[in-house]
Amino acid sequence: MDNVAVLGAGSWGTALAIVLADNGHDVRLWGRREEQVVEINKEHRNEKYLPGIVLPENIQATTQLEECIKDADTIVLVTPTKAMRDVLNLLKNKLVSPVTIVHASKGIEPGTYKRITEIIEEELPESVLESVVVLSGPSHAEEVSLRQPTTVTVSSANMKAAEKVQDLFINQNFRVYTNPDVIGVELGGALKNIIALGAGLSDGLGYGDNAKAALITRGLAEIARLGTHMGANPLTFSGLTGIGDLIVTCTSVHSRNWRAGNMLGKGMKLEDVLENMGMVVEGVRTTQAAYELSKREEVEMPITQVLYDVLFNGKGAKQAVDDLMQRTRTHEVEDVSSLKS
Repeated sequence: MDNVAVLGAGSWGTALAIVLADNGHDVRLWGRREEQVVEINKEHRNEKYLPGIVLPENIQATTQLEECIKDADTIVLVTPTKAMRDVLNLLKNKLVSPVTIVHASKGIEPGTYKRITEIIEEELPESVLESVVVLSGPSHAEEVSLRQPTTVTVSSANMKAAEKVQDLFINQNFRVYTNPDVIGVELGGALKNIIALGAGLSDGLGYGDNAKAALITRGLAEIARLGTHMGANPLTFSGLTGIGDLIVTCTSVHSRNWRAGNMLGKGMKLEDVLENMGMVVEGVRTTQAAYELSKREEVEMPITQVLYDVLFNGKGAKQAVDDLMQRTRTHEVEDVSSLKS
């Protein structure tokens, strides 16, 4: 059994800690708030993020990063994209030997347009970074914590490291596949949050299943368009971190991005939506990053563009949908036939 440090005590970090603990690993969970750490250690609960869930006793929480990572064989990063560099800067000064970093966050950094793997490799020196592995897929923390059947993918440039992480997490409730396409896995996981905002917006406007099906399908087309342009394997987007993650995030009330879009569709302002959510909505920052990246790379992403206008330029939700419906006619399959193999 391994010693595993999980950095990030929100819903997803705690759910992954449960999976690891169920597999018999010793798990240390890092959180910033003392009261949350006390609750986890004494009551075996994390009520703010996973209400009603009793945590395994082999999960121990701490606010001390050095204590959390001491003797850890693997470090699992589950922090929002906007906090990733800050956490890595704290981490690199405390690592004393090479470790495998698993990241389970989904986003693209605005301004640099870097994937999280690229950020990790940029911030951590090679002397302490053994391998980077991405964990992604259709996986709501609420369902994982209830031990409901879930499948995810792990990806790395080092497939031996990916297989090690596969063994670390896999159990009868949490099935783990491997995929060597790091770019596709990361971009699929990040970009689907944009489409989920759009699906929630459509539902908030009162549109039906036809509209949502169209958004999901055409959303997948533009995810694949940008992803393959950036070097991803097109087949990745037909898998768990493509269509799988897209379906679950666009159709579930567990999805923060769907809920945020739903509020926008009902007429709420963005700042009020984010305050109401109380948790990070990765799709908002990712929309900005993807929009700017698509312009730089000259890749057409119409759904991303209209959502960018809703979020940052004050465009009305209904007008955004109307703009999509009134675009110049085109062929459906040209997106597929033009993908790079």
